[in-house]
Amino acid sequence: MIQTSGLTKRYGKFTAVDGVSLNIPAGQIYGFLGPNGAGKTSTIMMLLGILKPTAGSIRLFGEEYRPGRLDLRKRIGVVPEKQPLGMWSWMTAEEYLSMFAELFQVPSPRERIGSLLEKVGLTDVRRKRMAEFSHGMMQKLSIIRALLPDPDILFLDEPISGLDPFGVKQTRDLILEENREGRTIFISSHILSEVEKICHRVAIIFRGRLLAEDQMGSLLAGLSKDREIHVDLENVPEDLPTAVRALSFVLEAFGRGGTLVVKVPKSGDYRRELSQFLIARGLVPLAIQEKSLTLEEAFVTITQENVELFAGIGGRA
Repeated sequence: MIQTSGLTKRYGKFTAVDGVSLNIPAGQIYGFLGPNGAGKTSTIMMLLGILKPTAGSIRLFGEEYRPGRLDLRKRIGVVPEKQPLGMWSWMTAEEYLSMFAELFQVPSPRERIGSLLEKVGLTDVRRKRMAEFSHGMMQKLSIIRALLPDPDILFLDEPISGLDPFGVKQTRDLILEENREGRTIFISSHILSEVEKICHRVAIIFRGRLLAEDQMGSLLAGLSKDREIHVDLENVPEDLPTAVRALSFVLEAFGRGGTLVVKVPKSGDYRRELSQFLIARGLVPLAIQEKSLTLEEAFVTITQENVELFAGIGGRA
């Protein structure tokens, strides 16, 4: 759906985006991550045709993307981080959506607007002025506006920023529903825990350079230096961590409340051997499970510890 090759954007002597190549398949929820100033916004603005690249190319739907390709641009829906309330505040939600339905030449606009309002629970406020809307209501309205022309790709910039827990769940459910219907969704966000729940694939950009791009599971597995096993016990004897550390396959062991935390090499699964060792000492594991690296932990690892590895900055290319 989206392909970039060597995408670059310079502002004078400053390079905001440095040779970024992306490959986003159809039907995926794609997370685009990076700290403030990493180059996310400039990249998105080029993908939307708002900024012209300094170098590199963009292909949408398998075709070369140029500023004049309005036929491709109309297949994209956009939900910005900041809602453009200003000049529209005097309008009702229904008036606002009707105006964009006319601009987008949406077939059967009344039915389409009614269906989308019902989907996000805004039917009862369709005639309420937007100046009276909460942040969460405005976010839903912005998503509806982007969905009006039934786009093939939906861009979401910080879609859950500032929402309460209920609003976060509603927005998450809506994103998942739209994806199940076949829509490709591009999410730029700094709320990593939420991205981890819904994205199939993620890219991490840092100082304008693409550090990693992979399926969520592969990315997390690839960055894990070792495996961490958590064993729940009735209690962790004081001498147990020391005894466990003496095992040949154990890298580290320590107690955390009623849990024994054991780190072992990434190359093997030692849960069976660990269970046998504990049972031989008269201890019964209540639960034993492997703790996976979280996206937040992976993000910190990439952007701080492994910049040289992924970006080739002063180290391995």
